[in-house]
Amino acid sequence: MITKPKEMHATATEDEELAGHHEEADSDEGAVEGSVNAGGDAKKKKKKKKKPKKKRVEQSDPPRVGLSKIFTDGIYPEGEVQPYKNDNAWRTTSEEKRYLEKMALEDPECDSTARKYIRPGQSLTEIAEYIENGTRALVEENGLECGVGFPTGLSLNNCAAHFTPNAGDTTILQSGDVLKVDFGVHVKGRILDSAFTLTWEPTYDKLVEAVRAATDTGVREAGIDVRLGELAGYIQETMESYEVEIKGKMLPVKPIENLSGHSIGAYQIHGGKSVLLVKNEDPTKMEEGDYFAIETFGSTGRGRVVDSSLLRTITTNFGTLPFCRRYLDRIGESKYLLALNHLVQQGIVQDYPPLCDAIGSMTAQFEHTILLRPTVKEVVSRGDDY
Repeated sequence: MITKPKEMHATATEDEELAGHHEEADSDEGAVEGSVNAGGDAKKKKKKKKKPKKKRVEQSDPPRVGLSKIFTDGIYPEGEVQPYKNDNAWRTTSEEKRYLEKMALEDPECDSTARKYIRPGQSLTEIAEYIENGTRALVEENGLECGVGFPTGLSLNNCAAHFTPNAGDTTILQSGDVLKVDFGVHVKGRILDSAFTLTWEPTYDKLVEAVRAATDTGVREAGIDVRLGELAGYIQETMESYEVEIKGKMLPVKPIENLSGHSIGAYQIHGGKSVLLVKNEDPTKMEEGDYFAIETFGSTGRGRVVDSSLLRTITTNFGTLPFCRRYLDRIGESKYLLALNHLVQQGIVQDYPPLCDAIGSMTAQFEHTILLRPTVKEVVSRGDDY
């Protein structure tokens, strides 16, 4: 959790001083009234008015009030805390580990109301800007110190990941669409990466359920010393236990084999370790202090994505945080396409095109960011809604 200088002491001192003034006023008033009764010519002193108490700042709707103005003591809510399992169970009760954790813990807290806001009929640009403007307001965006973690992903239907609307995009969300919303926030380079899927067509409810369950399985089974290849197997088993009925035909839900979850580094959305969605022989172990995005993708198609357009999203320019052309437009850049393409061709900037399965298939996504603390694992992106 991020801690800030506490202001409670000053407030308490003010309250004590106010209380002292009220006591003095009561005492003086008693003396004056005694004088009136005795002599009849003394004037009463006026009572001092109480200072109005400061109203607690409440969040607006949509949320645009900076979190530091609400949590004025600098203490932010924890994410969902889950105990470790099996051989790691001792960590939850280790006094030494709890002490080390208390000394080292410093995490941002993020919340989103996007699920309540998004509705068919809105443009993808509207949705992206609503989410990102909310993030900027909540963390009180300040250059590279804190702000949006990466461009909001708004991938429709068979497109599984990495699509974000750029200037001039007129795509309108339809009631039959399956929308993947992938958003990020960072504080001092500590990125929270979270995703969910929305659909207004009951046909795809089982697809969404399968992918959400697979992500929850990955979160549950993750832990210190867990091998990434084995964790992928647990995710695969959960997802493949589901089927979706589309137009009278039962289709298996397949994990998308060439997409993955990933570790997260400081100012680096992909930190080097990958959690694939199909069981494999990767012996790499999760380690204490690792920061992972456990994200899973399921499909009713072939379960493999390919680059399918010339649209490019970019990872390294705003520090090493991802950005997109819309962000260059936002800061006033123009006529940059030729130079940008040159940077991509030279390998200086890396492109991330939208990733899509077969046309006609539908894909879904859920994701949570977990921190492997010494005594427990914390799901820092877990909210009441998912």
